[in-house]
Amino acid sequence: MAATTFAKQIIQFYSPLHISAKLPKAISVLHPQAELQTQNVIKTFFTKYYSDKKPRALLFGINPGRFGAGVTGINFTAPKQLLNNCGIAHPFGTQSELSAEFIYEVIEAYGGAAAFYSQYFLSSVCPLGFTKENKNLNYYDDEVLQKKVTPFITDCLQTQTAWNVYRKKCICIGGEKNYNYLTALNNKHQWFDEIIPLPHPRFIMQYKRKDKLLYIDKYLNALQNIFL
Repeated sequence: MAATTFAKQIIQFYSPLHISAKLPKAISVLHPQAELQTQNVIKTFFTKYYSDKKPRALLFGINPGRFGAGVTGINFTAPKQLLNNCGIAHPFGTQSELSAEFIYEVIEAYGGAAAFYSQYFLSSVCPLGFTKENKNLNYYDDEVLQKKVTPFITDCLQTQTAWNVYRKKCICIGGEKNYNYLTALNNKHQWFDEIIPLPHPRFIMQYKRKDKLLYIDKYLNALQNIFL
């Protein structure tokens, strides 16, 4: 695996993703990478930042949402950040998203997109997103959904941890449920020696915005300590 560039591994990973299990009624799957225009954009993005064989540390969000990765196909990256912070033109408009805004403030504080992506890969516990009644749905919000997608999630994590990634530590972005779920899977499969939890950007931006700079520092400290 190490002989293949990180970019090629990621691009090959996203397009054929498919959940074979029958999901609960009224729940739809977000798979933007299946769309041709999104495939073109993610190819440009990952080729720009990951065309090497350097190992990356992994950060796992929950799952894509409608206005960020659900549009661009790139985790925690809404159309606004894709253009303004990454310099990648696209056909997705100019909309932003709270989680993307916070993450890219962290990325800029770290030294910018090139510096950040040279060391880290922003992933998700579940790489496909979900909606119900035109609203975002986390994989753990519905007990039946979580059970149905667990084999899919496990396979995706197995694939990603077989890449040239840093496995001593990873970061889990998200509340207690995402962290507990990932920890339980990790205890079984032993992908990482340690999982570092961080509060979700949306929670920070909605409820703790006055302390945003403190949370940016918390993220930076976690990033700086991950390789120790």
